[in-house]
Amino acid sequence: MKLWRSVVGKLWITILLLVSFVLSILTFMLLEFFEQYHVEKAEDELSQVASKIARVMESHEDQGLARSISWEIVDSSTKVLIAQDDQHYWYSPANGQMIDIPLSSIIKDEELSKVMAEQKMVIKETEYSSILTDSTDTNEIIIVGVPFTSQNDKQSAVFLYQSLDAVEQTTEQTTRLIFMAAGIAFMLTTFFAFFLSSRITSPLIKMREAAFEIAKGKFETRLPVLTHDEIGSLGVAFNKMGKQLKLNIDALRQEKEQLSSILSSMADGVITLNRNGMMQISNPPAERFLQAWYYESGMDEDLEKDIPLEMKELFSRVVSLEREQLIEMTFQGRSWVVVMSPLYNDDSIRGAVAVIRDMTEERRLDKLRKDFIANVSHELRTPISMLQGYSEAIIDDIAATEQEKREIAEVIYEESLRMGRLVNELLDIARMEAGHIELQEEPTNFQEFLERVVKKFQGLAKEKSIHLSYTCEQCNQEEVSFDPDRIEQVFTNLIDNAIRHTDPTGNVTVKATMLDNGIKVDVQDSGSGIPNEDLPFVFERFYKADKARTRSKGGTGLGLAIVKNIIEAHHGQISVHSKINEGTTFSFFLPRK
Repeated sequence: MKLWRSVVGKLWITILLLVSFVLSILTFMLLEFFEQYHVEKAEDELSQVASKIARVMESHEDQGLARSISWEIVDSSTKVLIAQDDQHYWYSPANGQMIDIPLSSIIKDEELSKVMAEQKMVIKETEYSSILTDSTDTNEIIIVGVPFTSQNDKQSAVFLYQSLDAVEQTTEQTTRLIFMAAGIAFMLTTFFAFFLSSRITSPLIKMREAAFEIAKGKFETRLPVLTHDEIGSLGVAFNKMGKQLKLNIDALRQEKEQLSSILSSMADGVITLNRNGMMQISNPPAERFLQAWYYESGMDEDLEKDIPLEMKELFSRVVSLEREQLIEMTFQGRSWVVVMSPLYNDDSIRGAVAVIRDMTEERRLDKLRKDFIANVSHELRTPISMLQGYSEAIIDDIAATEQEKREIAEVIYEESLRMGRLVNELLDIARMEAGHIELQEEPTNFQEFLERVVKKFQGLAKEKSIHLSYTCEQCNQEEVSFDPDRIEQVFTNLIDNAIRHTDPTGNVTVKATMLDNGIKVDVQDSGSGIPNEDLPFVFERFYKADKARTRSKGGTGLGLAIVKNIIEAHHGQISVHSKINEGTTFSFFLPRK
């Protein structure tokens, strides 16, 4: 990180600039002050010395002695000119550094001439060249003129002048000292400013690092509190904030997990949409609904999370009408009811939630109920009508001969058997579905059992010119525990169905395979097959894949439902695979006990 982009650098530079500005102003003012001070001090000293000499000259009658005393009073850097008139004037002893200024030049000067003319003290800073017209010396001097009255009452004056070089030397020395002090102060300020800024910003840097750690999810991060000032209080507040933030995040996480668990465990699908109709959240049942739509519409579910067009139109109605809307959709042979309600953010709609219920089972049960009533009515109405008709024929003596009466009685008997068989099958399947089926399981040699069952149908198969065969792989005369009567009922239904739906010269094969964990049986025929749309319903009551099946074929539509219940009572599974004009295979598995 660059220094001027950090708080340390900014604070350090700010302090340095501020101190530099103050030191610059202070140095400038001190230089001006000392320069003026030294000049004023020199003027003061010269004025005092000049006044003292003037008093000496006034108080002594012996002017020669007075002048000698005066020469002793001044130092070697100062020149003295004592003038009693234009013709009588004296200079202090020779000083190689000072030039004797003629009295005439002083009298010609507008300001200095006032000393003798107006008897007033005059102090003037000037250059040699401004007084001495024939001189090119630009050195500055201070001239102090003090008037006095000599012993002969003549107007006299004392002129002292001194070069400003000494003052300048003193000023230069003072300037060096001031600059040295300013430099030392600047260096000390630099060091202490960096130290102070580092000390102040060090807790802030730690706080920044802790904030990044918290941003990464490490809410247990704490700052060490080493001071009791504002920064220490800030550290305490930061730690409290991190602790409270952790508590709030944990609470939100628990609430989110709880809502996610509730959402995932719901039997109904749930999808939330934002204001633009884009999907935000969905649970597993909703995902299954969308997968069915993806598959049917040919979309790649990994490319884009989208919703069906019907749901988009439903969403538009929900947003415009601001109330709940409902539609029913069908994908992959399953029925779905979608109920969509608006979601509000204060007074505006921020989206919608769609509840998707799979109504396939309800629709199937409703259809089965209707089919059951229709089939039972149909199956019972026909034999009842025949019983009623033939009974009336006997009562009305329509049959003229004993042979006709016997034929009518046989028809009545067959129809009564048919009704009894239908009622028994209805009772059996009702008991099975209610869980009241009782199995009489016993160890049975499966190969001998299968051979006996298949042999029972050989005569029927020969009548239709159908080749009926069986195999039992890895049986090895092994005994298996099951209810032989119920399993024989299963084989009877499956083999009978296979023979009845196989054309002459066709094949029906029963294949059994002994596995480590049970028995797998396939009953395969080369018949007309079952349409794909009928396959999911072949094990339902009264469902007939062959819609043109006649009553003469003896089907009631209950056989496969009974088979499924028997297999499931043995804790097994049954399935069917079929292709039109290629045949059908019913497969079931019986686990070992």
